[in-house]
This record gives sequence, structure tokens and C-alpha cells, in this order.
Amino acid sequence: MGPRRRDVLTAAPPTLSKGDTLDFRNVGLPTDFLETATPVSAAANVAFLEGPTATADGRVFFSDIANNRIMVLDTATGDCQPWRIASGCANGLLFNADGRLLACEGDNWQPHTGNRRISRTDIQTGQYEVLTDRFEGARYNAPNDIAARSNGQIFFTDPCYGDRTQMEMEHESIYRIDPDGAVTRLITQPDIQRPNGIALSPDESTLYIVDSCPVVDGNRKIWAFTLSDSGEVSDQRCVIDFAPGRGVDGMAVDTQGNLYLAAGIARPRGPHETDDVPPGIWIVTPAGEIQGRIPIPEDVLTNVTFGGDDLRTLFVTAGKTLFQTRTMIPGFVVHRKL
Repeated sequence: MGPRRRDVLTAAPPTLSKGDTLDFRNVGLPTDFLETATPVSAAANVAFLEGPTATADGRVFFSDIANNRIMVLDTATGDCQPWRIASGCANGLLFNADGRLLACEGDNWQPHTGNRRISRTDIQTGQYEVLTDRFEGARYNAPNDIAARSNGQIFFTDPCYGDRTQMEMEHESIYRIDPDGAVTRLITQPDIQRPNGIALSPDESTLYIVDSCPVVDGNRKIWAFTLSDSGEVSDQRCVIDFAPGRGVDGMAVDTQGNLYLAAGIARPRGPHETDDVPPGIWIVTPAGEIQGRIPIPEDVLTNVTFGGDDLRTLFVTAGKTLFQTRTMIPGFVVHRKL
């Protein structure tokens, strides 16, 4: 039996701010953000999917973590094929400013077999390079998600959601890779508990972090940090808190700065979460105001990205399915400028 479905509210939702008492179950479709009344349709079915990122020519790259491979979907033909087999347990993917594919090679689904590093590949030539696999001599936990700046800086999260006995570090952190290859530990405990998704605002001056710690009373927050030109963070603030429901995994940002958050669950997986947050893409302003929810009929939502020739096609990975829908506002991606 599939996940339990919820009724979808079609009325325009009220604007809710983070200071209000939020009723996540009573949020309708974000009609001002969607091009059509039909929210989503399936684009491809594979296995447990993560990390979508799209090219200008209509290809969508995404991770099939359970099968340890990176897939590519040709949206023009519907053809979906493995692009890299034995991906090092790739999770989050992203094209950087010059169009090379960044990959968080983790270790969550196949313990002790993942590469636990950040790689970069030129998809035209196939040239592959490892950007970092250790910090201060210790292997990373399981790099999860990644963001890139126009100036060449890269930011990635390094939680451990799998076998914690394999951790060589005593922390779960966010790192910055500079264009010269230097790596800096940017954010760590106690400022965050367990970092997951990561994204930048369109002007690249705000760094958003998902803090999703799957323990009782663990964080389910989106943090925002002011990001300096040199890549330092300050002014930590909470955008929204989904506790006690399942919080956010991955996220994307549109050109107006709204956040598209893959969050919620129909069937809680344990006492650490509830079904208070129905599964979907939650659209939230930088001030924490909920604009609506795009319902997704599958657990567990993992990540989201913008693609299409106009950057108004939203691709969502959830469970075994890659979903797509159309939006009114184009997305922000660092490798494409409309």
C-alpha cells in the first residue's frame, strides 16, 4: 500500500508568519506560484532518489542512492539512463558556475563503501577530480548537499545519518571550498545540530541551511546566515521551524528569493517525528511566511531543483520518483542566467 494521501486544499492560503501559530495541515496550493492547476506529474521512476540538477539542454541529473549510481533523464525524449555507475554513494548534485558537475559522495545507504568526498566532473570531457576527501586528516562523515557561488566558492554539508560508528570526526559541519582548494569549516555544533540541505539566495549574500536532526526534540529548522564576499557567515536567524513534524531535506530558491522546501511525511518513521507536516514542496519567503504547499503523493521527499529552458520547471525527487511541475517564477541556479 502506498503512503496515505491527504485532501488538497485549493483555496488560496492565508499568509502565515513564523511568529504565528502554524497549522501546517491547513495550507493550500500556492496558486500565485504555479502555472497550471495540476500540481505535479511523474517524470521518471527509479529507486531512492536525491540531488536533482538540470542542464540548459533539458537533461536532469539525479542520484539513485540505493543503487549507487547517478541517473540522467532527457526531458525531450523521456529516456532515463544511468550516467555513472558506482557513484561513490553520490547524494547531492549541482552544476557550478562554469557548468561542471559537483557531487557529494556520501556513505549513508551502503556503509563503509561510499567515497565520503566532494568531486567535480566536466560532463563534456568526462574529466573527474576530487576536490576534498578529508579535513584536518579525518575523513568526512557523509557529504550530503552542496551550493556554489559565482566567484567559485563551494559550500557543502557533512552530517551522519547512517552508521555513526564510522565517524572519524566529533562534529557534523558545513564547509567552504575556496577556488584555490583551501577548505574551511564554516559552521558546526552547537550553532547547528545536523546539517542537511543547503542553498544560496539569488544575490548570493544569504546562506540557507537545513538543520534536520532525527531524534526526539531534534531541530527541524531552516537557518539563514549573512554571507560576506569572502565567504564568512554571521547573523544566524531561524527562517521557519517544522517541529515536531518531519522537517526539510533539500531546497531550491527562485529568482525572487522564495524558498522551495522538500518537507513533510505521510507516515512517520518513529517517535522523533509526527505527521503534522504533510509531504510536499513548501514555498516560504525569506521572512518565514508560508505561501503554500505543492502536494507530493510519495514519501520521502528529498530534494528539488529548477530546470527547463525558462527555469520554470520544478523537478522534485521523492522516494522512487522524479516529479515535475511548472512554476510562475523562474528559479535561481548559479550555472544559468536568463
